[in-house]
Amino acid sequence: MELHDIPLRELKKAKTKVALYESTLTLLGRGMFRDVMLDDICRMAGISRVTFFNLFRKKEDLLVYFMRLWLTWRIIEIGQQRLRGFAAIRHLFAQAARQTEEYPGIMPSLIAFLSEMNMHPCMPELSLAEVLLLFPGHDEEGMVSPDMFALFHRCVLEAAEDGTLRQSIPPEHAVQCLFTAFYGAFLTSQLYADSDVMAFYEVQLRLIEEPSHGNDKE
Repeated sequence: MELHDIPLRELKKAKTKVALYESTLTLLGRGMFRDVMLDDICRMAGISRVTFFNLFRKKEDLLVYFMRLWLTWRIIEIGQQRLRGFAAIRHLFAQAARQTEEYPGIMPSLIAFLSEMNMHPCMPELSLAEVLLLFPGHDEEGMVSPDMFALFHRCVLEAAEDGTLRQSIPPEHAVQCLFTAFYGAFLTSQLYADSDVMAFYEVQLRLIEEPSHGNDKE
């Protein structure tokens, strides 16, 4: 299906949600999500608060929306490049590191939000109109709600199959390590006042990767 096949009302709704998302990223800049005012988001997107609450329950839903879109693109890229195991994990982590360079406030905002929720949120489903707008040429992948746990679990099993996962590390523990690394490496880089987030990701990955398969130059 093409965008011109989508009913105008549904297409307008999808474009409004995307405009709110893009306005949020623009206003976020280098700051924290909590400091971005909902009125400013709505004003930049050219909509009213009433319209916003017809689309999202609360402002924080925009953070979950960001996670949904960001992770979907990473899964698409991993599939396109046919990455598996640690190569797929490194791609995900490298993109997270690049994201923190562009929007330094995103990761701490996500960490604060997730700690308040005491759980990893369920990813929202997207309408076909949103998928066509956001993931042109990737409708099938875009319609599937991404699952970071499932992605990490698959990559860990692939690494075990390839012999690149340390034999002493059970797969379920490796998945836990990846979640810890995904969020924790950013915080550690902040504590060390070091902007090279990927270097901290590498430190964590080498703890669960067979030495002969890592990026060590020795």
